[in-house]
Amino acid sequence: MAKPHALLRAAFPYYGTLGMRRVTTSPADIVAGDHGDLYVLNRTDGDGGQIRLTNWDDEDLGDIGSGFVWPVQMIAGPDDSLVVSDEGNHAISFWSRYGAKINAWGNHGSGEGDLNRPSGIVFDGNGNLLVVDTMNHRVQKFTVDGKFISTFGERGDGDGQFDMPWGIDIDREDGTIVIGDWRNDRVQKFSPDGEFLLKFGTTGKARGEFCRPAGVSVDRHGDIYVADRGNHRIQLFGQNGNFVDIFTGNAGLSKSGRTYIQANPKVLRSRELIDLVDERLLRGPSSVRVYGDLMYIPDSGSHRIQVYRKEAYELTEDQIYAAPKAPSLYTV
Repeated sequence: MAKPHALLRAAFPYYGTLGMRRVTTSPADIVAGDHGDLYVLNRTDGDGGQIRLTNWDDEDLGDIGSGFVWPVQMIAGPDDSLVVSDEGNHAISFWSRYGAKINAWGNHGSGEGDLNRPSGIVFDGNGNLLVVDTMNHRVQKFTVDGKFISTFGERGDGDGQFDMPWGIDIDREDGTIVIGDWRNDRVQKFSPDGEFLLKFGTTGKARGEFCRPAGVSVDRHGDIYVADRGNHRIQLFGQNGNFVDIFTGNAGLSKSGRTYIQANPKVLRSRELIDLVDERLLRGPSSVRVYGDLMYIPDSGSHRIQVYRKEAYELTEDQIYAAPKAPSLYTV
């Protein structure tokens, strides 16, 4: 599906909150299924973490997947599988949605095809897996069964270089690759072959600036979402890196959270006394995912998922004035 010529961005309101501490514990990532099923990758101290199954009724449907050390990201894989990167195991693992482990591969090292704390993962249009090889400061491409294909990037702060890159996603329309360059506090965009195209962002707290950008997502319009983890927010950019919007959190109580609190008089009393302004805010999101018009934010520090709905209208070339060749000094 071709991207629109332009967009009328009408709104991006808060849509709902899912999960609670006992279910979505320190959520690192999320995969939304086609039938309301939601798979949440929890990264927890002690047991390393697990994949937790829930749904839009906010039910706790149990754990699937185990043996993680420091799981980072999770995406949908072939044959209805789930694919997880684990920086502690230096590995990529594949799981059925019923909890059976299908496959795993990865060797710790710095050689061609080795991994050192992998983080972001995404499939390209040919079904190959791109892996952000964080501590080797590069991106590697593998077949689905782990055979090395190619690599790009090296350590540095120049164009096309990385310093501990993290998140990755692909624009499904043109195949371009977007990467969160964590310690360089920027985002870079590449061609499908790994050729540098553009960059945006610098260190700071202002609009368009970053403090350790982590996960990234690209929606069907080409808009780029960045988990600005150190600034506790999500930032939205256009496909050319122009700043659009910021999301800092609007959470209310989830259904599961409300049920738990109502059953505990002491917790009810504590809840009555809290500052609800601060309670709504995001705390250290490391990922952001877009499915259709919904943006899911794993709100790690608050053990929940915040969801927003995009309202935008696609415009054809004859519906909007031509883009100016120079910045305008006024608005109508």
